[in-house]
Amino acid sequence: MSRPLVIVESPAKAKTIAGILGRDFLVESSVGHVRDLPAAAAEIPAAYKGESWAHLGVDVDNDFKPLYVVSSRKKSQVKKLKSLMKEASELYLATDEDREGESIAWHLLEVLSPRIPVKRMVFHEITKEAIHQAVEHPRDLDRRLVDAQEARRILDRLFGYEVSPVLWKKVAPKLSAGRVQSVATRILVERERARMRFTSASFWNLEATLAPQEASRADASKAPFVSLMVSADGRRVATSRDFDESGQLTRDVLVLDEGAATQLAVKLRAAHFKVDSVEKKPFTRSPYAPFITSTLQQEASRKLHFGSQRTMQVAQRLYENGYITYMRTDSVVLSQTAIDAARQQASQLYGSEYVPAQPRRYKSKVRNAQEAHEAIRPAGTTFRMPDEVARELSGDEIRLYDLIWKRTVASQMNDARGQSVQVRIVAETSSEQGEFVARGNTITFPGFRRAYVEGADDPEAALEDQEVLLPPLTAGQVLTPTAVDAKGHSTVPPARFSEASLVKKLEELGVGRPSTYASIIATIQDRGYVWKKGTALVPSFLAFAVVGLLEKHFSEFIDYGFTADMEEDLDEIAGGDQEHIPWLSHFYFGNGNRGLKDMVGRLDEIDPVAINSIPVGKDGEGREIVVRVGRYGPYLQRGDERVSVPDDMAPDEITPQRAEELLSAPSEDRSLGEDPKSGRPVYVRAGRFGPYVQLGEPENDSGKPPRASLFSSMEPASVTLEQALKLLSLPRPVGSDPSDGTEIVALNGRYGPYLKKGADTRTLASEDQIFTVTLDEALALFAQPKTGRRRGGSAALKEMGPDPESGKPILLKEGRFGPYVTDGTTNASLPRGEAVDSINLERSIELLAEKRANPPKKKTTRRKTARRKTKT
Repeated sequence: MSRPLVIVESPAKAKTIAGILGRDFLVESSVGHVRDLPAAAAEIPAAYKGESWAHLGVDVDNDFKPLYVVSSRKKSQVKKLKSLMKEASELYLATDEDREGESIAWHLLEVLSPRIPVKRMVFHEITKEAIHQAVEHPRDLDRRLVDAQEARRILDRLFGYEVSPVLWKKVAPKLSAGRVQSVATRILVERERARMRFTSASFWNLEATLAPQEASRADASKAPFVSLMVSADGRRVATSRDFDESGQLTRDVLVLDEGAATQLAVKLRAAHFKVDSVEKKPFTRSPYAPFITSTLQQEASRKLHFGSQRTMQVAQRLYENGYITYMRTDSVVLSQTAIDAARQQASQLYGSEYVPAQPRRYKSKVRNAQEAHEAIRPAGTTFRMPDEVARELSGDEIRLYDLIWKRTVASQMNDARGQSVQVRIVAETSSEQGEFVARGNTITFPGFRRAYVEGADDPEAALEDQEVLLPPLTAGQVLTPTAVDAKGHSTVPPARFSEASLVKKLEELGVGRPSTYASIIATIQDRGYVWKKGTALVPSFLAFAVVGLLEKHFSEFIDYGFTADMEEDLDEIAGGDQEHIPWLSHFYFGNGNRGLKDMVGRLDEIDPVAINSIPVGKDGEGREIVVRVGRYGPYLQRGDERVSVPDDMAPDEITPQRAEELLSAPSEDRSLGEDPKSGRPVYVRAGRFGPYVQLGEPENDSGKPPRASLFSSMEPASVTLEQALKLLSLPRPVGSDPSDGTEIVALNGRYGPYLKKGADTRTLASEDQIFTVTLDEALALFAQPKTGRRRGGSAALKEMGPDPESGKPILLKEGRFGPYVTDGTTNASLPRGEAVDSINLERSIELLAEKRANPPKKKTTRRKTARRKTKT
């Protein structure tokens, strides 16, 4: 019996929808995109290999016609879908209702070439009502959305494939340039430059702890409170806002030093303190709009300490399993059903006085917002309480669901109300007068705050929402000082971006789409442009070189306004107000302006030495110090002197003084002498993963020079040339097994010292044994059963998260034939050329799904069994 075939993107989504539709429908996954531009030269069909544009995958001279291919890892799934379609009565393309999802649906249509009726099925949540509604009300494929997505894909391919080779030639090999990732990196580099320019200024102030004269310890309403001096003898006292980034004053204010502040504090301890005025103002705080992708990432970072990628992975699982609505959206709009559900729950939980008479409706403030979806909210017509779903979800999932539920309910609640108080206090002696200010904040009606209070990146902003109680005070009231203290302060540089604040900045600038922010942040870290120091994103010196090159030679394309305008252009293409071919032509050829092709053609204008040099300043003798980005990392240079920059040192920490210390002081990075065999220098150096020795000078030798990690018992400061040469000689041949002639070697690996014989290994007890173990001892070890850390399978390099198909944790492991992912039942090797660092949960699920769709065949076993039966 033929059934309708429903195709979605992911196996988890397919499983949930299959459970809703039942046996009347067949639901299968495409496992992401089935077709794309060629990812490598091997994927380019033979018929096109000779074309001048083949390496781009786009025929730029023929209306930017893309060359789409089905990758080898997707062929088995395409074959399976074609087979299922032969028995189907009709085809439902049920991919996400955004540009990406529309593009996947179109590619499926192109690849499968169905001869049965085709319908586009769209929904924003995976609930019984939403899925059945989507089946009953399908629509046609929106080719305009496909054009917009194709335009973005082609533009990003042209930018990446044309600009990346420029970076290889002028900065370092194997770098990549991406249109949006380059802009994100530029934001971080510009903030670090501001920190490097920053000069701290010091200033002092006075804090007075005061209490009403008649206060008693038993009377809490008259408890002591703290006030801050704002002026002395009629002159306003300096605060951090009065200094610029160079530490210079920008206003005519009084700057107190330690001595003056201490002296003034002593005098004012005997002063007469009196309330000069009390100003009270009512205030209201409105609830925050429901979550969109970017605000969800920001709040999950602040409250749950999730990275953007982790947030999106957890949200994806919640969506695919029917707990929340679609999690890639920049719309703050809630459906009437959701508004009713939120208002009903708020009234039940907190009382009718917490729910306004009229529903709250929100409008997006995000530039280029697309309103195709609802805001992110709990799925269904009635929201499930967090404690109801707690047993069904993992720890991360319940925490994120709880956050989404609270934010949605709070969005339909009444304003919070309160009162702010500012008290001005005069302190007088016979010769001195000072003015102090105390501020208080009380909440008179909590409103939406009963359900939810938003986090803040700025600690000062967070304090605004906290209650600060002051005793009842009136003008003319006399106060008693219990303490008057001088307090020192220093101005601080602008804070580095965290993942949350970077997402907020990208959103404000209109750069990229919220759905791409997690992958952008992951990519710039994977590429070595950014590393994390706590929660802060720190740009590397490599990022400085790359951004410097792009700013000077590709400035138009990493301009914030240009990148945001591009999103508006894509919206116009999606809406039918602009055509994508002329738009791509303008970008690539310029059409009277500078286009990408022309910029890339001017490689001779780029000076690699200048690009890879970041000025630090001058030392005490006026000699220039620069950071240079070398093939094997950044180093400081002063004349002929060089020293590697420590891997954990942020760019703003390298001041001229610190650079001079590194250049002048004895360092772990030093020359040990020359190798007597080759005459090449031998160095000991500090690396991010520990100290190591190196043979040869990186700047002069072609290729990566030999390196070896120091033993745990060795110290960089005391390692000798003899020890270094022994380390560089590894692996050490121990001898050959007389039984089969296989050579046995001793070496130091990621998990410690070990012996290797062919593919077999045995752990050594200590690093010193690498140089002392004999052939007989090695043979004795191999004669014993393999034990130790690796018994029962290789150790996990990383835990990725739960597999939606099996529910088991997915582990990334290193196996005999290379790295692979496994859920304990199914193993899937990483494709050749795919880096371990690039594997995330989504990719792991994809690999396992592909493996299950194409299980290994067991023909050999069946043939042997048949032969045995015949003989019998």
